[in-house]
Amino acid sequence: MHRTIALTGTLLLGVGMALAQTPQEQVDKTQLAMKSNLTGAIALSDMARDKKPYDQAAVDKALAELDDVAKRFPSLFPAGIKGLKPTKGEYSASPKIWTERADFEAHAAAFVKSVGQAKANIKDVNSLKAEFPELNKQCMGCHEKFRVKG
Repeated sequence: MHRTIALTGTLLLGVGMALAQTPQEQVDKTQLAMKSNLTGAIALSDMARDKKPYDQAAVDKALAELDDVAKRFPSLFPAGIKGLKPTKGEYSASPKIWTERADFEAHAAAFVKSVGQAKANIKDVNSLKAEFPELNKQCMGCHEKFRVKG
């Protein structure tokens, strides 16, 4: 019995250590999530501007990915990554994410709401053209305040 408990404890400790990530790994994970958002936004933008034909499956996929990341925004920027830059990429998180946390979380909530509206309303190219400007406005509003180059 004591061996079973000791073995179970050792295994759980090992799993916990394997799942733990460094702050830099969290920054890079956050960067990947933001790149996913960019890919989705570009797909929507290209269709809204008639650069690519409208494709409802592609719209649904892009919005699902945006929704997933948007709902995780606050957790993607824990205090432990403040000041760190991604391994790759030209942008990083502004310190304002942590010094103006309530405003950052309000921006995140507005983006979640905007994505939700887009998911409910986009059914054809005309509705995409009507909804995309607000979605893009929410993205850029956050980027202007909470993202820095370099």
